Amino acid sequence: MDQLATTVRCVRYGEKAADQVADLHLPGVTRPPVVCLLHGGFWRMPYGRDQLAKVAEDLAGHGFAVWNLEYARIGGPRATWPATMEGVGMGIDHLAQLVSDGLELDLDRVAVVGHSAGGHLALYEAGRWRDDDRAARRIRPQVVVGLAPVADLALAFESGVGGAVVSELIGGSPSQYPQRYRVASPAEMLPLGVRQIILHGTEDDVVPIDLSRRYVCAARAAGDTAELIELPGVGHMEYLDPDSGAHATLRQWLLACLPQT
Repeated sequence: MDQLATTVRCVRYGEKAADQVADLHLPGVTRPPVVCLLHGGFWRMPYGRDQLAKVAEDLAGHGFAVWNLEYARIGGPRATWPATMEGVGMGIDHLAQLVSDGLELDLDRVAVVGHSAGGHLALYEAGRWRDDDRAARRIRPQVVVGLAPVADLALAFESGVGGAVVSELIGGSPSQYPQRYRVASPAEMLPLGVRQIILHGTEDDVVPIDLSRRYVCAARAAGDTAELIELPGVGHMEYLDPDSGAHATLRQWLLACLPQT
């Protein structure tokens, strides 16, 4: 399809910190489906939503409203437990406020997509609906997509994924904070009750594909609808390139899951 003309604006979703912002990319269509993007970078500064700016532009050009979200990161004033996860939830729920303010978005067709550490946050957000507090949630995604996600925090800690970053995020090891890992790790939150699609490259030397293989097996065993798409020859960073085959695979899945009307 021909690329649609799009607009973009920066929106604040909170008043407490500079990182409570998102870029809203809008296509020239009525009530588009929404894709929430969560960038990677091992939850650390200085990595930010600019990583996914070109991806956001491409998806908006294909008819999606794209909410490219920033969040609290390690090295910033509000980082780690539990502010990073809480802030992402606030950011996604702010879409309901945008609609209340008159913006025409189809909140019955929402996907949350995250890369690497952002993949952890995307799956975590899906799992919020399992909680007793789910009545307070304003946005329920129809599908969540993890792009080489850190889906199992305890296994990532044990495997040394990202060095000591998982410990920095949670505040310590699984033996020190077992309850934190239980409520923050998607692998511990299963079943999530939301369709999950995991894309992972076979040549990823940053987040090993075995994490996704084990996670998807566990999700299916728990009763979730979960699919693993293994991308031969793909590493960890190709998802950031809108011209890559990895991104084309993502776009095809989103168009299938959230078809244009």
